Amino acid sequence: MEARILLYNSILNGLVRSKSVDKAYYLLCAMMGDNYTDDVQVDKFFMVKEMVRLDTTSFSIFIDGLCNTGKLDLALSLFGDMVQIGCKQNICLYNNLIDRLSNSDRLEECYLLLKEMKRSGFRPTPFTHNSIFGCLCRRVDVAGALDMVREMRVHGHDPWIKNYTFLVKQLCKQKRSAEACNFLAEMVQEGFVPDIVAYSAAIDGFVKIKAVNQALEMFRDICGRGYCPDVVAYNTLINGFCKVKRISEAHDVLDEMVAKGLVPSVVTYNLLIDGWCKHGDIDQALNCLSRMVGMEREPNVITYTTLIDGLCNAGKPDDAIHLWNEMKGKGCSPNRISFIALIHGLCKCGLPDSVLLYFRKMAKTEMPDTIIYVALVNLFISNEKPTLAFEILKEMVDNEKFPNPLDKKGLPLREAILELAEDANTSSNIKNLIAEGRIPAIVCP
Repeated sequence: MEARILLYNSILNGLVRSKSVDKAYYLLCAMMGDNYTDDVQVDKFFMVKEMVRLDTTSFSIFIDGLCNTGKLDLALSLFGDMVQIGCKQNICLYNNLIDRLSNSDRLEECYLLLKEMKRSGFRPTPFTHNSIFGCLCRRVDVAGALDMVREMRVHGHDPWIKNYTFLVKQLCKQKRSAEACNFLAEMVQEGFVPDIVAYSAAIDGFVKIKAVNQALEMFRDICGRGYCPDVVAYNTLINGFCKVKRISEAHDVLDEMVAKGLVPSVVTYNLLIDGWCKHGDIDQALNCLSRMVGMEREPNVITYTTLIDGLCNAGKPDDAIHLWNEMKGKGCSPNRISFIALIHGLCKCGLPDSVLLYFRKMAKTEMPDTIIYVALVNLFISNEKPTLAFEILKEMVDNEKFPNPLDKKGLPLREAILELAEDANTSSNIKNLIAEGRIPAIVCP
């Protein structure tokens, strides 16, 4: 009999692995002596001469197959039938079903199965509790999650990092950073030490709502409790100070992390460079670049793009072009945003010839967007180059980049077109485009 059940279990396992769950079901029924199908061919194929006493392995194989194919209700029904035919349930089956129920957000059934599991004499494992804890965290059920944390403490189980970190991130995403902070504090009170990843997520939540003082307070608190924040945590804090224009304090954080033996990343320097540029201190931004290179951190396209934009805003277009050439010389290819930053910057500096040069270079690699076209049209008009302005306008129309005349991009362009319509060199061309319906008449009454 034992050899026979081993044989049938092996066949069951093969059918489940090949995703032939229906056939596995027919075989299971045949092993129990049930009439299960009206298909004579199938009946013959799974003909079992004697009823076989199923064991726990038989059910485990099939229930696992049902769960993997999304037939959870049938798996639960079969699990209940085990007791009726005198087959023992086990902890693995309970855990598997609780995990599948939690992943299907069927929390109430998880608790019912957990209660039944305890009544049957099985002690929950860390996997049992964390399966339910994960469901509670995904639901952002803070009270329920804390109750489960307390139950885990009683059983000596640790909550999984991925679950409570997810809960913290979701709370922060919903701008509930204070609740995230309180949740972590409650975990500490229950005797658990949350991972630095969760604290970094909470700090980032405060940063996103510009509550930088609270972020700094939490950062100092965890440092005081023996945590060693990593580069990501320091970057989060630096980003927060830069967002609220407290760049000097962000720079102090950089000095602190270096003093503690951490090596700032490219992201670290990019955050500070962006902060100094937006603060209007291009010299400090360039000092950051020098420090970055000195620490053997290779500037990337974001670094260069930020500085090029900053140099143009500071009225230093020649330095911006020099940095652009340096970027390309080091094998760092400009992207669409880099081109937009340079072209816009040169427009602000009133350099139509340079603008046209880089505009043509951009057009060789990708299509310029509407904003670029509008900026160029206005630049050439302001520099009394109506023919060039019309040339760019026509390219915009040909490439179907003409904006909706009623949106915010359309207003400055409308004014530019009115000027071109009044200019002797371009008025007839503008009228032709309107007559052809390629420019909306509303633009030029």
